[in-house]
Amino acid sequence: MANTPRKTTDGKTSAQSAPESEKASLPGPMAVLRTAREQLAELTGMTPESVSSFERTEEGWLLEIEVLELSRVPDTMSLLASYEVQLDPQGELMGYRRLRRYERGRSEPRGTGAH
Repeated sequence: MANTPRKTTDGKTSAQSAPESEKASLPGPMAVLRTAREQLAELTGMTPESVSSFERTEEGWLLEIEVLELSRVPDTMSLLASYEVQLDPQGELMGYRRLRRYERGRSEPRGTGAH
């Protein structure tokens, strides 16, 4: 009797409602952002400064995180990098890659490479 589907208040059986309840248990955007920054910092040993891009995808989440790679004086000479971070729907890191590096005072438009 434990596996017997039960009717919910909307008339669906509990088996039909399961995906909706799983969806409701997924972390929200702010929790995903915090978790992504923490996981990237733990793996790289570098300090995430900001999230410049964030979107939900069919596979989970895709973020672009700006990371301080090398602190210099003056600060405008510090070396930053943009990392693309892929997370599963629960917010667990699946992969990351560095997209570009740049000096804080010399950021360049997206899509152009340094020579």
